[in-house]
Amino acid sequence: MTLSRRSMLALAAGLPLGMTIAGRAAATGVPMRYTMTAFTNDSETDMYVYESTDATNFTLLRAAAYRPPTGLCRDPSLFRGFDGAYYLTYTTGWDGDTIGFARSTDRVNWTFLYELLVPVPDVGHTWAPEWFVDRRGRIGVVVSLNTGPNFRPYLMTALHPALRSWSPLTPLPGFDPAPDTLGYIDTTIVAADGRYHAFTKNESTKLVELAVAESPTGPYRFVETGDWAGWGGPCEGQCVIQLPDGRWRIFLDHYDLDEPERGTYLYSDSFDTFRTWTEPAELPGISGTVRHFTVLPERL
Repeated sequence: MTLSRRSMLALAAGLPLGMTIAGRAAATGVPMRYTMTAFTNDSETDMYVYESTDATNFTLLRAAAYRPPTGLCRDPSLFRGFDGAYYLTYTTGWDGDTIGFARSTDRVNWTFLYELLVPVPDVGHTWAPEWFVDRRGRIGVVVSLNTGPNFRPYLMTALHPALRSWSPLTPLPGFDPAPDTLGYIDTTIVAADGRYHAFTKNESTKLVELAVAESPTGPYRFVETGDWAGWGGPCEGQCVIQLPDGRWRIFLDHYDLDEPERGTYLYSDSFDTFRTWTEPAELPGISGTVRHFTVLPERL
């Protein structure tokens, strides 16, 4: 892949290449590649890599492409960093206070980097870390922490381009769980129309809701709750990307409460920046196999 001068400047500024050139592809109509990183019903310790040219039909690129030295590799979140390499962050265990990081130069051969100890008191669960880049190119991770009876999203920001030092984790205002509720997990944030849109799973209702803010650090306010988009539930593991024609696509892990391995994976599109959505459809080929993935768009 040949990088344009604009893409090289974006990399130097610390902005992930995949998120930069996806917008350019929308304007130029160039071919796209979509890389998916997922765990599967068969293994929550191995990360599988898939790819697609249309964000719909995915084929296996490598099975069991990465296994951390210890713990799990659930909820693997992928992005491409300032150096052109690919970075992974993931859930290391059902319980605990760490998240994992790995690096690859080709998407299929991965090197373990480190486990980060979450410096938040009384953390019992540290789930679903998600890469996040704001409009200024600052790289962050949003992670769901449980410090008592419920979950809420926290944000930390990289302090160095090598992604080895981080700001303190800060709870995102606006996601304060109500009493006797389970809170919010699997939060993923995208920038659109001058605002930040946070898609989050209400762990009590098992539905994906939407909150917005003017700043990446909030405060967020909920603009859509319940089954507002018609996706149904229980749903989790949402991933939101923009396609070359300008529409937005959400992928949803539609699982079975009693037997999660019997669930399906859905996708749904919005042509009006999250106001309305198409009827959810089952992701062909790999629905029922993959779990909680992310998809990275890149120009070919």
